[in-house]
Amino acid sequence: MKLHQTKAWAIAMLIALGMCFANFSLSGQSISGKVNDSNNEPLIGASVLVKGTTQGTVTDISGQFTLDNVPASSILVVSFVGFATKEVAAVNNLVIVLSEGGALDEVVVTGVFDARTKMNASVAISSLSSKQLEKIVPNSAIDVLKNMPGVYVNTARGEVGNSIYTRGLNYSGGFFYVSMQEDGLPVMGISGLVNPDGYLRADATIHRVEAVRGGTASILGPNAPGGIFNYVSKTGGQNFEGEIRARFGLEGDGQNPYYRTDLNVGGPLNKAKDLTFNIGGFYRNADGPKYPGYTLSYGGQLKANFLKKYKTGSLKLYAKLLDDNTAPFEFTPTVDFEKPKPAGSFTNTSSTLVQSQQFTVPGSITAGKTLDYDTRKVGAYNEVAGGLQWEQKLGSGWTFNNNLRVSSKEHIAQTTAVVFPFRVDQIVFYGVSGNVARFGTYEFYDPSSNKSYGTVQQLPPTGAGQPIRFIPNNLSLPGGDVLPNALFYNPNPYNEVNFTDIIDQATLSKKFKNMSITAGMYYASTKATRENVIPTAQGFATVEDRPKTVGIRYTNLGGQKFDLTNPGGLANIGASGFYTNDARINQTAFFLGHNWEINNKLNLDWGLRYENFAINSTFTTPRRITPDSPTGADGNAATLYDNRLWANNPEQSFEKDLQSVSYSVGVNYLANENFAVYGRYSQGRKSPDLSYFMDIANQQLTSSISVEAQSIQMAELGFKFKQERFNLFVTPFYTLLSNVPNFQIFQNPDVTYYAPPRVYQKIQTMGLELEGNLALSEHFSIRGVATFQNSKALEFSVFLANANGPQDDKKVSYDGNKNDNIGTMLMITPTYSSKKISAALNYQYMGKRWANVGNAFQLPAFSALDLNLGYNFSTKFQLSASVNNLTNTYGIMSWAAPGGFPAALDTQGFTKGMLEGNPNAVYATLSIMPRAYFLTATYKF
Repeated sequence: MKLHQTKAWAIAMLIALGMCFANFSLSGQSISGKVNDSNNEPLIGASVLVKGTTQGTVTDISGQFTLDNVPASSILVVSFVGFATKEVAAVNNLVIVLSEGGALDEVVVTGVFDARTKMNASVAISSLSSKQLEKIVPNSAIDVLKNMPGVYVNTARGEVGNSIYTRGLNYSGGFFYVSMQEDGLPVMGISGLVNPDGYLRADATIHRVEAVRGGTASILGPNAPGGIFNYVSKTGGQNFEGEIRARFGLEGDGQNPYYRTDLNVGGPLNKAKDLTFNIGGFYRNADGPKYPGYTLSYGGQLKANFLKKYKTGSLKLYAKLLDDNTAPFEFTPTVDFEKPKPAGSFTNTSSTLVQSQQFTVPGSITAGKTLDYDTRKVGAYNEVAGGLQWEQKLGSGWTFNNNLRVSSKEHIAQTTAVVFPFRVDQIVFYGVSGNVARFGTYEFYDPSSNKSYGTVQQLPPTGAGQPIRFIPNNLSLPGGDVLPNALFYNPNPYNEVNFTDIIDQATLSKKFKNMSITAGMYYASTKATRENVIPTAQGFATVEDRPKTVGIRYTNLGGQKFDLTNPGGLANIGASGFYTNDARINQTAFFLGHNWEINNKLNLDWGLRYENFAINSTFTTPRRITPDSPTGADGNAATLYDNRLWANNPEQSFEKDLQSVSYSVGVNYLANENFAVYGRYSQGRKSPDLSYFMDIANQQLTSSISVEAQSIQMAELGFKFKQERFNLFVTPFYTLLSNVPNFQIFQNPDVTYYAPPRVYQKIQTMGLELEGNLALSEHFSIRGVATFQNSKALEFSVFLANANGPQDDKKVSYDGNKNDNIGTMLMITPTYSSKKISAALNYQYMGKRWANVGNAFQLPAFSALDLNLGYNFSTKFQLSASVNNLTNTYGIMSWAAPGGFPAALDTQGFTKGMLEGNPNAVYATLSIMPRAYFLTATYKF
């Protein structure tokens, strides 16, 4: 607690120090002007910056701008994503025309110590403007990042629960190695329990997206050596302006309706126009690309900011309210390892989420609170956030910046997880449901109609050493064309997570004649709580699109009849008891950056970051009371679905901390105005995320918790070419990921857990990133990005568990094998744009990738097309039509192993031998979203 208070006081003192040295004496001229494209159409949101300073603004809906207090003889740098940057003398009533094709001239602020063009930056950075974002209909906020080189984006799970990684850093999945940011600060203080894409939405308030791959992310990103992805919000301009978008779509190959409205308005709040506002957001309601039988996504967000500019700086107050509901998709049963396709009657629009279910879990069962479970609520994401961003010029080249945000987040998930089929005439089904050696007859039926699907007899072994017998009788479960005599396992997990984040980053910069120095401090304090029951109940459902819950009746060998499921078809209500976790995580970093313009061609920069990570956590785990209650919560001995009882184990706790140092050094050489080259070497460190600690704690293995930082070494070269209508960015890179602990959890015969000896992985990736823009004419251009990469597991071992207990565990080495899910990526977008008409065709190629490090098989290559057409009825009204995945390609992004639950979860344990032994096995995959149609009407005022 004292440490926490000390750090808070340090931040307060740093802010106060900046205020004490504030200087309000700067004066100069007022400059106004307008920025147009080559069609004489206004460029909205173009950047206008006073060269050599951070003083600037953006153009309004009319392309107009005003800059106050501009020193005499200044030069203005005018830029817009996808257009060539122009430098003009700072005189009044300017009309500036930008031509397309100048991506390397864009001014960027992410991943650099001071604002600069890409041509002068020694870092791999890409950006997308609001104008580019308007022309696409992304599946999620992170889906837009697939338009950037070196970035693997997997949105096969829908709007949330996805993953992104750069340059071969894929080992821990999700968002482990990168920092997802809004306006320069991380979306979450720490990820792991909930992915940051749950709280990140791209709407009409987004001004631009900037992405840094590797490099300076080790210094300027909190615990994020893989990259920084910064979503920059719009601020109000010099005139009142706004935008309304109304979108109607048909997802799921034209079957499922989608409705969405975006709004953004902004402008001045006073006559001087130095106080502006911007407010906007969205609301949408959609059945989803894979309709589960109830609304999949509904809700929206509201964002606002107020910006006050004064002679020597600015203050921006901002806020965000998110109230959204959506759920990640589950896997689709699949056949054929060489040419995968959905099994049986399944298609790429099929949903495997369970049908609508509502039930109550009494607190008397779980020893926790009573839960009212409702799958229609899917996953709820709620956030209330507010912040203050302050820039203050202190005089003599000194500038102080502080960005503070406080947020409260909540996530409640009430949706299906780990949906995989298994046969009801084999022992795994009875083991999972807790019915092994409960001999008798099991009848499977439809709870809504009482129609019987048939029975299975579980009978004792015929002799010593013989297996238990399972004999089906007239069994006719749906889905026999996928897996005979099978049901989906549809558990109903409940997961409630609450976060309170305080995040602050402060920097103090000094600009000299030919160099600048930036010192900074980053602080994040997170209070996290989690309550979960995994699962609240066990459901078993038909193997078909929109699975239907199956009820189970049981008759013992003495003829007594029992209900194993409730009237809704649910078994083992309160199946696991309550797990609770509370944690306080403090992350403090100090960083220093030095940028030295050695001459007008050569620039050197280096940076150093010290980071301290500390966690203090308490937790409780459930303990099953045996024997079960003879009558259960309902007092009925004939109903076995509510007979389990749980108590709480004594509270436990642990404290861990970790210190790490990262550094990066880069050199940029501007040979001439058309060619530049840079080189950079970075050594980054990555500490664990929150799920690592809490998952281990829940297995009562805290003695095995070891906090270790992974090591990421990265080297890169950048070759930057530009002409009036062409630019190209070529970046070879090398990544070495090491000291990666493989922490596994296995089960003992007494159902307690143990951890086998820890092994460490080392993975090497080499690749080439390409990004280019070519303006073939005034109206026609082509943008292309590509990534070619080869990734190898230099050291990679896992333990394979056989029978329960460590005595027969086997260590398997995959040293020298190819790393999984790393392949060639290509995106080519030809675009036609005139005063009235726009058209773009987006071609995406994903190359072959090894399915696991064991190199059991390869996920096939695929291509996909997106089409976007637009017509401008006037400067204010536009109508656009989009088709995503035009050819309805089944492009596989993720997979799960054969064998049903729980074998499906162990993809690394699936071997070539297993595949050769059963090449026709049913496994599971997640593909890109099916074909979808959208019509968008946009009105700007």
